[in-house]
Amino acid sequence: MNFHTRKWVKPEDLNPNGSLFGGSLLRWIDEEAAIYAIVQLGNQRVVTKFMSEINFVSTAHQSDIIEMGLAVTAFGRTSLTLSCEVRNKITRKSILTIERIVFVNLDENGRPAAHGKTEKDYLQDERSD
Repeated sequence: MNFHTRKWVKPEDLNPNGSLFGGSLLRWIDEEAAIYAIVQLGNQRVVTKFMSEINFVSTAHQSDIIEMGLAVTAFGRTSLTLSCEVRNKITRKSILTIERIVFVNLDENGRPAAHGKTEKDYLQDERSD
């Protein structure tokens, strides 16, 4: 799995319990995964179609640094499926896992379009862990 974006958990990211708000984390994941899909498919027109069960394994707190890991798990004719793990950058403790995030490649009219990819573009994936 390649870990890309790192985030610093700030006060505005916290829920009333003082831990990272799940909605903020999911927004960050969706954005990072979309960027990853765009780079892999070479098309800015991709949309999130599906997210499987989201498993909150542990939490993050103010001042923690987290990182989001993504991996390509499958290519469909018009889709790309990723898996995701979020972990604490310092302790490496897992915070969240998502087994499947599916993105659909769209044409200029917003309709699903074949992307022609069958394997991960390793040249587009510069950082790894």
